Amino acid sequence: MQELKITPRLISKLPARYAAWILPLILSFLMSGALSFVNMWMSLGFIPEFLHKWSATWMFSWLIAYPLVLVLLPLVRRLTALIVDMQPK
Repeated sequence: MQELKITPRLISKLPARYAAWILPLILSFLMSGALSFVNMWMSLGFIPEFLHKWSATWMFSWLIAYPLVLVLLPLVRRLTALIVDMQPK
């Protein structure tokens, strides 16, 4: 049987209390990037300066998306609880 090798972590994990901030941060980053990419592609096509324009648009979109997700997430959780039976069976 092989012995498990455990490699040390270079960076320690954040405490669980930060999950409420990190999850929306990552989600808004990915979603704003994907949506700004598709919108830019649909409106301009792949022009020579596409990556430059897209990255600027993405960062602006993310500045809007992250606070918006933080504000709307509690409301979305309550709406979800109205639709979904949240009790484990």
